[in-house]
Amino acid sequence: MFDSLKGKVALVTGGTKGIGKAIADKLSANGALVVITARTEAKDTAGSHHFIAADHTQADSAGCIAREIMEKYGKIDIIVNNAGANSSPGGGFSTLEDEDWFRDWELNFRSVVRINKALLPAMLEQKEGTIINISTGAAKQPIWEMTMSYSSAKAALNAYSKALANELGPKGIRVNTVSPGVVKTPLMHEFIENIAQQSGASFEDSFQNIIDTVGVPVGRMAEPEEVANIVAFLASSEARYITGTNISVDGGASPTV
Repeated sequence: MFDSLKGKVALVTGGTKGIGKAIADKLSANGALVVITARTEAKDTAGSHHFIAADHTQADSAGCIAREIMEKYGKIDIIVNNAGANSSPGGGFSTLEDEDWFRDWELNFRSVVRINKALLPAMLEQKEGTIINISTGAAKQPIWEMTMSYSSAKAALNAYSKALANELGPKGIRVNTVSPGVVKTPLMHEFIENIAQQSGASFEDSFQNIIDTVGVPVGRMAEPEEVANIVAFLASSEARYITGTNISVDGGASPTV
């Protein structure tokens, strides 16, 4: 697929670290002109991609991003909605306050809807494009002790993605979802550390508990690049007949066929 995206303009939200950075770098390596967003620019990404500072929980951020992309490039070919996080406390329903639910739904679901709505008119005008929404295996296999509000927001993202794919397929725009499992990212490391502190267990024991709870047959976390490879394929012309699908990158964790 090398150079298969040459000249394409791609947006990767949350593109400065972890999965987002791996996706941005992979798309760029395949020839795309990549725009990344985050609250602040990371030192190791400075200058490598066009950066737009954005807080995706703020309703006006999507319009600002869309305007800057259209002013600079005049088009958008690929949208990767990667920004997201499981930031709420664990412990089940009784520990979750209204603000926890609101924050998870704003970042993990409503921000995606806003980005797509702001940029889709340009895609519709050019009659082609691809949208890839990054979800999570926890949307299908929620862990009540850890991911209740996060999982519910991502489950809504899955349903929205399928509906959007059905609407836009006849108009030349593909919409797919990628659902990573446990991935070795700074956010995941922080998440495990928080669990370890709350439970009084070691980091290693907390990590193993997550692997055992989720059930990962390959017995390890994914590397961010392993998720990026799937995203790059879906963005390419090699995947031109694939839309409305949800691809798991979870080391076999899904317990159903």
